Amino acid sequence: MAWSPSPLLPIAILAAVLFLQAPLALAGDPDLLQDICVADLTSAVKVNGFACKATVTEDDFYFKGLAAPGNTNNTYGSVVTGANVEKVPGLNTLGVSMSRIDYAPGGLNPPHTHPRATEMVFVLQGTLDVGFITTGNKLVAKTITAGDVFVFPRGLVHFQKNNGDTPASVISAFNSQLPGTQSLAMTLFAATPEVPNNVLTKAFQVGTKEVEKIKSRLAPKKS
Repeated sequence: MAWSPSPLLPIAILAAVLFLQAPLALAGDPDLLQDICVADLTSAVKVNGFACKATVTEDDFYFKGLAAPGNTNNTYGSVVTGANVEKVPGLNTLGVSMSRIDYAPGGLNPPHTHPRATEMVFVLQGTLDVGFITTGNKLVAKTITAGDVFVFPRGLVHFQKNNGDTPASVISAFNSQLPGTQSLAMTLFAATPEVPNNVLTKAFQVGTKEVEKIKSRLAPKKS
């Protein structure tokens, strides 16, 4: 059966726009100093953001990649499709971005953080168990469904899990052009160079064999 856009998609876009129009004092990125600064993704110049390119077109501000669901056929059963400055160069210096997240039945967006942005999700379809953990080690969790909104504060560990038997999807809004994502498992067990085993065994109170097993499962697949 051909996929058709969720009737909630326009509402999701509106919710994201309202979030992204929050007062500048709440922005995750510095204020812009000119009308536009379209990212030159090929430039070797390193700045806090991207250097501006000279020739600008309407396509620098356009992206259609959030309309269709992504492929969730992977280990976690979820996939994130980003619409950040790397996909939409016109977002450079504007302090906003979006993503679409799709979840297969049983799919998990594993515990992770966004060091540079608060995230707000709007559920397009399905039901999700979501939550974040405060620095005081308190879990704030809720079950959300189509039409609901949930916020994950900047920098806090959070997750989303589809415990239903049908697919789910959300639109996410961020107050950063490039929020960054650190998956806890990948960061600790698949870093390059590796985090020493004696650090991980002591931190997680497990043996070296368990650490090596996790590392082998998370290691990038060789082509």
